[in-house]
Amino acid sequence: MAKLKTNSGAKKRFALTGSGKIKRKHAYHSHILTKKTKKRKRNLDHFALLEKADRNRVNEMLVL
Repeated sequence: MAKLKTNSGAKKRFALTGSGKIKRKHAYHSHILTKKTKKRKRNLDHFALLEKADRNRVNEMLVL
């Protein structure tokens, strides 16, 4: 059987932490930034952990 390929869109968007959790970036931080407050933009800078409900779907895309 052939090897499964990793979804190339997913490998650009998600990263694994040392403990095996999946990191993701926040949305709404790429354009139209002038109307957003400094606090809002600063909070969007940080990585977030993927929710439990989405973990299985992303694991399949990343072939974990």
